[in-house]
Amino acid sequence: MASNKNLLMLPGDGIGPEVMHEVKRLIDWMDRRRHVSFNITEDLVGGAAIDARGTPITDATVAAAKSADAVLFGAVGGPQWDNHGFNKRPELAILTLRRELGLFANLRPAIVLDPLVNASTLKPEVVKGLDIMIVREATGGIYFGEPRGIETLQDGQQRGVNTEVYTTHEIERVARVAFELAAKRQNRLCSVEKANVMESGLLWRQVVTALGQREYPNVELSHMYADNCAMQLVRNPRQFDVIVTGNLFGDLLSDLASMLTGSLGMLPSATLGAVDSSGRRHALYEPIHGSAPDIAGKGQANPLAQILSFAMLLRYSFDMDEDAKLIERACTNVLASGLRTADVMAAGCAKVGTHVMGEAVIRELDKQAA
Repeated sequence: MASNKNLLMLPGDGIGPEVMHEVKRLIDWMDRRRHVSFNITEDLVGGAAIDARGTPITDATVAAAKSADAVLFGAVGGPQWDNHGFNKRPELAILTLRRELGLFANLRPAIVLDPLVNASTLKPEVVKGLDIMIVREATGGIYFGEPRGIETLQDGQQRGVNTEVYTTHEIERVARVAFELAAKRQNRLCSVEKANVMESGLLWRQVVTALGQREYPNVELSHMYADNCAMQLVRNPRQFDVIVTGNLFGDLLSDLASMLTGSLGMLPSATLGAVDSSGRRHALYEPIHGSAPDIAGKGQANPLAQILSFAMLLRYSFDMDEDAKLIERACTNVLASGLRTADVMAAGCAKVGTHVMGEAVIRELDKQAA
């Protein structure tokens, strides 16, 4: 197959380059065994870009992301960059990409694979078979709202200000993504906000309700306050199918949901933009774990979230669902064989590092493709 898939890789900091390396090996395997090739460009972001270029992300890197068919992101941040100032923190790289590429819909699946049922801190009967998709709005809300900043008052005190802002358009476009996903799953969508104490939450509820009645009458829509949703995710997580919520609540709830599965090191994510007239959309894929500086460079990181993020990339950016499922099955089978990285280690299993786990996935792919 001729290569017409332009992929930008941004490994970032900490364990980012280590787990991204395993995806590169997987891409080499696809070239050899599936006759699928990619035009790959690699660049610096986060702390690595601060050290080399004095900024978390350059305009040239943003331009490369805009011209790519998809962006695969690793992780950014670390204690060595904590004192560079708020406007030069490594995390600005991902926020800038979301804003400049219009990546408004963050898809965060929380799936409990059968081999990892006992890795969750909740009882197996509570989490077995769990499969939730959280759709988080990613370019609005309190992370981007104005006014914002830190100001000094007349009496010498300081005041920090952040503003929660959402428009009808911003709510509708992310809710539409969630409704479409729900229609392809169990036909159930739960919209989450704080309409009882926040005007932006009330508008959110009103807009999602109207959109559902107008365009998705066959999708069962429910509403829940964010604090109750957090409680319900721990109490009875399988009541949910698709959850749609704003930026701040989505950040919190998706991390909470991730731990139902046993480890942040297992979970991928996709952040999608709008589909243009040609059918193309900007998209960025990343594991939801951080840069884990405490284990960076030690070969201990779990690469499966990065590998599964690549599987999401194949599904959502290139319509390669068969290949995505192949990779997902390989990851599940490797875990079922008893291999574990430290974050999901269990009694009776064999503890392995980043490279061996990546190699095991490739060996399993060989078996499936034979």
